[in-house]
Amino acid sequence: MNPNIHSLHPYPFQKLAELIEGITPNPEKPLIKLTIGEPQHDAPAIVLETLAKSLNGISKYPSTKGELPLREAISQWAKRRFHLEQLDPDTEVLPVTGTREALFAITQTLVGEKQNALIVSPNPFYQIYEGAGILAGAELHFLPCGAETHYKVNYQHLSDDIWQRCEVLFVCSPNNPSGSITTLEEYAFLIEKAKTFNFTIVADECYSEIYFGEQAPLGLLEACQILGHKDYKHCLIFQSLSKRSNMPGLRSGFVAGDATLLKPFLLYRTYQGCAMPIHHQDASIVAWNDEEHVIKNRAIYTRKFDAVLDILSAVMSVSKPEAGFYLWPKLTMTDEDFCTALYQEESVLVLPGSYLGREINGINPGSQHVRMALVAEESECVEAAKRIKDFLSHR
Repeated sequence: MNPNIHSLHPYPFQKLAELIEGITPNPEKPLIKLTIGEPQHDAPAIVLETLAKSLNGISKYPSTKGELPLREAISQWAKRRFHLEQLDPDTEVLPVTGTREALFAITQTLVGEKQNALIVSPNPFYQIYEGAGILAGAELHFLPCGAETHYKVNYQHLSDDIWQRCEVLFVCSPNNPSGSITTLEEYAFLIEKAKTFNFTIVADECYSEIYFGEQAPLGLLEACQILGHKDYKHCLIFQSLSKRSNMPGLRSGFVAGDATLLKPFLLYRTYQGCAMPIHHQDASIVAWNDEEHVIKNRAIYTRKFDAVLDILSAVMSVSKPEAGFYLWPKLTMTDEDFCTALYQEESVLVLPGSYLGREINGINPGSQHVRMALVAEESECVEAAKRIKDFLSHR
């Protein structure tokens, strides 16, 4: 057995299940879960219709590289969305079966050239970053992204020794859980470091299409375009239909960027056996070509956030994120105590923030926070907010 298996941490939801085991939620109130970032809005009908009409695709082995019409649809979407002059669908785009498996797999592809390799990650973080690094045999170097840093990563503090060992730098923008966005200045700094020290910037952008107002979040390839870094060297973005189009079960996304990295990644994936089914590809083409459902989706999230924050802002330290569908409030009690008491008294379940982070030098940046996913219908989110307000008012 791979000995690194034993170094994997329990997943946050496993820890949550253990935390509330034996605790009975208030039986007078229906349980409301704000824990998992699983979109509950309706999937676009046009995509579902296409999926149903394409089921004869199950009679064919799909190509790991994906069919050209899908890669072209992805390329055209990315060029529109990020104002790119070019994105070659043959060499700079690769469909994947969801960003979760792709983020894990890219790490296995990229790690191993340097001695004492490092994976650099924000903290708190999406736990796949950590697990992928552990199983690739790399060490993890976490960068605090907590209240004391205004929920931003300060890359300037990293020494050249760290940059020298770095093979993969994970950037989550919009960030899970805080919703903060990486700026052009930060990307300019990181791209120069990647050129100097030969590592890959892996930008997890799966929340990029859920934002508030007119200004869409900056993407890594968009930053490359602005900075004149037009070959996307050392840069990869990971995008998904799960959040953008409310289709987490379709398992459809893509990786795009540096062609010299995507070529060996395709080879790795050929052996891994993770090609997207033909009927999923057909449905994905329709999804990437349609923005109307995405605009409607953003409007729904905007209404929900406004309604929930109108209730909660009077009783807790919480604000609207720059993007994404999470609230990340700071608490005056421990996150586990908040979670268990809220569950027991108000039948609302949230995720302790410390489960999304790691303690470094005695500090876990996720502590005294909880993550609330506003993915359910507006009425359910509003009801949860009212219960949380009552819960805190009694204290």
